[in-house]
Amino acid sequence: MTEATRRTPGTPCWVSLMVHGLDATQEFYAALFDWDFVPGPQQLGPYVRALLDGREVAGIGQLPPDRHLPIAWTPYLATDDADETAETIRCCGGTVAVGPLDAGEAGRLVICADPAGAVFGVWQADAHHGTATAGPPGTPVWNELLTYETASVGKFYGTVFDYDVEPVVSADFDYLTLHLDGRPVASLHGVGTALPRDRGAHWMTYFEVADVDASARLVVDLGGQVVRPPREGTAGRLVQVTDPEGAVFTLVRSADRNDR
Repeated sequence: MTEATRRTPGTPCWVSLMVHGLDATQEFYAALFDWDFVPGPQQLGPYVRALLDGREVAGIGQLPPDRHLPIAWTPYLATDDADETAETIRCCGGTVAVGPLDAGEAGRLVICADPAGAVFGVWQADAHHGTATAGPPGTPVWNELLTYETASVGKFYGTVFDYDVEPVVSADFDYLTLHLDGRPVASLHGVGTALPRDRGAHWMTYFEVADVDASARLVVDLGGQVVRPPREGTAGRLVQVTDPEGAVFTLVRSADRNDR
């Protein structure tokens, strides 16, 4: 890995989804985002990488039939040393569920959870450096943690990945932004008892689309669901949806997109 491709530790660098029906899930996202697929590392079972215009943007793997885990998009955060980061996660009150292990020649990974139970990945790049493009429709553009409260979990992420943590000062809004090298890279949103009981604390991936309302209708036509209707937010127009297996994600047309 050269300095030109090295990502600052803590940078969200990849998103991945584990499902039961790999073929059907590929069909759904191909129709929604115009993705193509190529085989990826098979260390954890069948796995494909999604391509947009020939550039890698996400991964989808197949769960074993007997594994009944929550179906969810999982962000991966960059590291220079997966083993050291895994140990730091344990020392800071998190848990390591998978790894550290090699994903062929692509890199080394860890799947873990923060102290509130939100699952995320850690990625030490070798041949595979992660998402190759972000911004165009069909690409992941943001990750937000929905958790009970941000104070303690913000300290966890700040310690593990050396983020600068910037709170939004408000009497009724519990929100932190994580910064690296002076730029925001992710956010933490404390929602207390509004957190879904069946999901608990979890990371939410935002995917850019050209038309939020049209994409929401397409999700339904393809067998998914709209969880929250389209609305205007501070980042642009957005809608929360699920794919046919129940993975929740957000579609957004960023306010600063200007048809880029």
